[in-house]
Amino acid sequence: MIAASNPIMRYFEYAHLPPQLQEVSKPIGELAVLMNDNLPDGPEKSAGLRKLLEAKDCLVRARLG
Repeated sequence: MIAASNPIMRYFEYAHLPPQLQEVSKPIGELAVLMNDNLPDGPEKSAGLRKLLEAKDCLVRARLG
C-alpha cells in the first residue's frame, strides 16, 4: 500500500488492478513514493506528481489498448 502522506498518493495505488495493469502502474507508483518521500513539499513537487499521475493514466490506458 502506498503511504497517504500526500492526498494525490492514493491515485498511485495499484494492488486493486489486474496483474497486466499492475505491471505498468507499479513502477510508476514506486517512483511517486520515492519522489514524495525525498522531495520537499511545494508547488513544483505537486505539479510533478500530478504530471506523473497523468503519465501513469495514459500508460495504463495504452496497456488496455
